[in-house]
Amino acid sequence: MAKRETPLLDELEKGPWPSFVTDLKRQAEKKPECWDILGQVELSYKDRITHWKHGGIVGVFGYGGGIVGRYSDMPEEFPGVAHFHTVRVNQPSSKFYSTEKLRAICDLWEKRGSGMTNLHGSTGDMILLGTTTDQLEPLFYDLTHDLKQDLGGSGSNLRTPACCLGKARCEWACFDTQRICHMMTNHYQDELHRPAFPYKFKFKFSGCPNDCVCAIARSDFSVIGNWKDDIRIDQAAVQEYVKGNYPPNGGSHSDRDWGPFDLQKEVIDLCPTGCMWMEGDELKIETSECTRCMHCINVMPRALRPGVQTGASINCGAKAPILDGAQMSCLIWPFVEINPDNDYEAVIEKVELIWDFWMVEGKNRERLGECMQRFGLPHFLKVVEADPIPQNIKEPRSNPYVFWQDEEVPGGFDRDIKEFRKRHAQ
Repeated sequence: MAKRETPLLDELEKGPWPSFVTDLKRQAEKKPECWDILGQVELSYKDRITHWKHGGIVGVFGYGGGIVGRYSDMPEEFPGVAHFHTVRVNQPSSKFYSTEKLRAICDLWEKRGSGMTNLHGSTGDMILLGTTTDQLEPLFYDLTHDLKQDLGGSGSNLRTPACCLGKARCEWACFDTQRICHMMTNHYQDELHRPAFPYKFKFKFSGCPNDCVCAIARSDFSVIGNWKDDIRIDQAAVQEYVKGNYPPNGGSHSDRDWGPFDLQKEVIDLCPTGCMWMEGDELKIETSECTRCMHCINVMPRALRPGVQTGASINCGAKAPILDGAQMSCLIWPFVEINPDNDYEAVIEKVELIWDFWMVEGKNRERLGECMQRFGLPHFLKVVEADPIPQNIKEPRSNPYVFWQDEEVPGGFDRDIKEFRKRHAQ
């Protein structure tokens, strides 16, 4: 496979940022098929259409997911990418690797594929880009037997669960994200490898409301760390921030002079619910109004900390713009205890309730969020046995989602409406 001329792609090497074009050219010196990748992408830029065909069915024995089929629609012109399949490898929780393991995976991929990887895309998995059909089974054997790594999810199944750094490196983590992510991955192996859902389904676990894995925007079932009691306040540390002895934001942006720290302007006035105020030299927080946005804690980490009654909020229904536009997830359970001692029974119970509904009612290629939207939030709350709460409602007095059922009102609505009309007429 000869070197390709790529004038359009070459433009991407001229900016200040690292370029995938440079990486591909370097890899092509060892793996000539990478010249054909460059050639095909160049042609796609020129024609303004993709030259990858639909993936079709390709995989390894016993698994329905984990391999994404890739075929060129111009195999004669680009034989190096006539078939160029993507392999998704289940990443460890929080993506902690040893250099020894990374080197072994890369060596295996040089042997069985193009040598190109993507660490890490929005799927969460480690992505191995480009191999031929005849190499899939040998690669799978070496990966699982020698390296003890499993494939991730692809297709209409449970996608590879993902989590933030959690308690390994973050002091704000309200539960052990790595432990529950690892447990759920093992618990749902069948759903991960054998597609049987209406469409993809994603778990993501964030240890605190900072939500560093963007669970609330990207996952069907997001578990986000939270606390039930008061934010812990170190009043002496608050005064150190006021005096300017402690840098705000944990010292970040230290290369820029923001001027003297103004507690009222930078914390209290920016509280979205106005639940903070000063009484003399003491900072006060009304917990019942706090929405756990984390802003005050992020600005004054030495003075404020999450409470001690920790658990998680569970939101459902986020997705990218596939059929019906992008959606953020909706708060369904505001506080759930995350208990490893009973194998996270409370979380698994809620997953099963959702799947019992979605597996029956979901249309083909319909994400959970779209199914929730089609049936309405009141119906979804009922089937997952969640009580309606004020947090389910965006604007409680003008746009409620939750309505009383006729049988829940003594005497029924009809009688009440007739009496109201009668009084109104008088």
